Amino acid sequence: MTLILEPGTAVAHAWWWRTEGSSPDPRDLALLSENERERAARIVHPPTAVGFVAGRAASRRILSELLGVAPAEIGLGRRPCPGCGDPLHGPPAVLYPQSPLWISISHTTGCGMLAVARVPVGVDVEGVRDFPVEELAPATLTESEHEVVLGAEQGGARTWAFLRCWTRKEAVLKAVGIGITTDLRAVETRPESAGPVVVAAGVPGTPASWTVADLAVPDAWAAAISVPAPSDGSVFEVRLREHA
Repeated sequence: MTLILEPGTAVAHAWWWRTEGSSPDPRDLALLSENERERAARIVHPPTAVGFVAGRAASRRILSELLGVAPAEIGLGRRPCPGCGDPLHGPPAVLYPQSPLWISISHTTGCGMLAVARVPVGVDVEGVRDFPVEELAPATLTESEHEVVLGAEQGGARTWAFLRCWTRKEAVLKAVGIGITTDLRAVETRPESAGPVVVAAGVPGTPASWTVADLAVPDAWAAAISVPAPSDGSVFEVRLREHA
């Protein structure tokens, strides 16, 4: 697999895959570390366990092609949290082999995703389902987002508007490396724009602005990806493909 991942390029690559079944695939479990298998065993919601296992296995298979190492040899861990320095809850990382690549992994019922770039990257995927948007909006949306989302027709249009905000926020905060531990109302995602859009996360010690784009995954899901906003004005390019 040939990817354009030279230093300085504003390119991110993303893969999506389907997950199904009521229990993890043994072939996927075989690629996980002992700690990951123990973590999977503690997950009480079967689709979540399936998604977690499939996500780690698919990520290793994809990274295997990129890095020239057998999937089972790919070591996955975390970078230190940029907020507190704790190595246990920072963004995901390739620990082996040594690599300049940054990664982000996400999964929801029925779908998983991996993003890879030469710069910090975040990806989020969510299943399209009924949300209590009116209840969630005050705690999650900025004032302008609230106007756009609640101004959309009730039903599918409103759900999609809310998910555009949510996945963009998650993608940016995962790229920052802190996840949803900040006030979501401080992250403006401009849902009225098809994007890409520039978003400020406001986390000290990280890039001041991030470019975020929606991803064209099947309609059962909504997804977004984010990288630091290029300082040279170059165009942010995303290359999305399905991983079988």
